[in-house]
Amino acid sequence: MKLQSLPASNETKARKRVGRGPGSGMGKTSTRGENGQKSRSGASISPWFQGGQSPIYRRIPKRGFNNARFTTRFATINLSDLDKYFKDGDVVTPEVLKEKRIIKKELEGVKVLAGGELTKKLTVKAHRFSSSAVTKIESAGGKAEVI
Repeated sequence: MKLQSLPASNETKARKRVGRGPGSGMGKTSTRGENGQKSRSGASISPWFQGGQSPIYRRIPKRGFNNARFTTRFATINLSDLDKYFKDGDVVTPEVLKEKRIIKKELEGVKVLAGGELTKKLTVKAHRFSSSAVTKIESAGGKAEVI
């Protein structure tokens, strides 16, 4: 079988050759029209662009359900902060943290994170603990109590 004896595929379609003179029917402006942003080279406008007016997705009212108002937000504190502000054998509670102005607001509770190192033996009472914070507190000889 030779290449020239193969039947012509009907999938191949001639490419539109634009900008090849007036005889081609697609010369001069190359099917882009006369003027405007789309006639320029490198022009690409996003499909949702509406010519500078306020876009439709901002004009229509927002409806539907959103879980954002039901999220529980915690005041977070790292172990390095506890190590800096408390002495050996102290009891750390959210009220004490607020008194010493280590946290501004208690929000829905206090969460202790494992940032930094803890060298002192502390009893920490909080609403939540990260698992690595619990291991660091207990390895230093302290206690992590969930309120």
